[in-house]
Amino acid sequence: MKLLRYGPAGHEQPGLLDEHGTLRSLAGKIPDLDAGQLAPASLARLAALDPASLPAVSGTPRLGMPFTGTRKFLAIGLNYADHAAESNLPVPTEPVVFTKAISCLQGPNDEVMLPKDSRKTDWEVELGVVIGTTARYVEERDALEYVAGYVVVNDLSEREYQIERGGTWDKGKGCDTFGPVGPWLVTREEVGDVQNLDMWLDVNGERKQTGNTRTMIFGVATLVSYVSRFMTLEPGDIITTGTPPGVGMGQKPEPVYLAPGDTIRLGIEKLGEQRQTVHAWRRR
Repeated sequence: MKLLRYGPAGHEQPGLLDEHGTLRSLAGKIPDLDAGQLAPASLARLAALDPASLPAVSGTPRLGMPFTGTRKFLAIGLNYADHAAESNLPVPTEPVVFTKAISCLQGPNDEVMLPKDSRKTDWEVELGVVIGTTARYVEERDALEYVAGYVVVNDLSEREYQIERGGTWDKGKGCDTFGPVGPWLVTREEVGDVQNLDMWLDVNGERKQTGNTRTMIFGVATLVSYVSRFMTLEPGDIITTGTPPGVGMGQKPEPVYLAPGDTIRLGIEKLGEQRQTVHAWRRR
């Protein structure tokens, strides 16, 4: 099942994508796709609906965040050995956990805005894990049962802020527009083996990243179990799980960063694609 929200920012409606690629409205069935709708029982009720009985949505509306109610946007750093190498950093022996501000969350195709005075804004295609059931101290063997589904995430990063400005990584990770999510949430059962999904990212039509989730250092079940030891994971929380090599910081012979007018396209097998245009900072 592919769940989504569509419409103008702040006025999104719930929907789903049927097997033929038609967008269907869920507005008459649920008020919104919020964190409460990600529980197993709620997802089962939605899965029992006949998509053909739902109204088709005309045109190509904007897609928003696939769900609402996220309270924690957590990220895992250096979770692909070849990305650690291009970053000139050692392969971690435990997951590297940091946070992205929930204020950076946005729709999958909304514009990306460079922070004011940014010089090193970078791209990162990542698999996002969406929690559906409250998780604390869960065993790895049971961890996937707490997952509602998966999403594409572009973990945009300002490398100067992240690395050169002191303190933690967080200040380079949570800038406005740095968290495109979607286009839809694909439920766990539909995805199947989450540790074998191809992923890619292009900048201005040139392939920059190619990878597969099978090369993660720490798999999804390990990450959910691990993070649940340090904080309670709640429905709607997102864990974005690291990026394969090919980020701008690792380009040879010199790093390459995003500039106004650039376009980014990225996707993950079974989870759909995103497309963003990069703009200079402006007051919203």
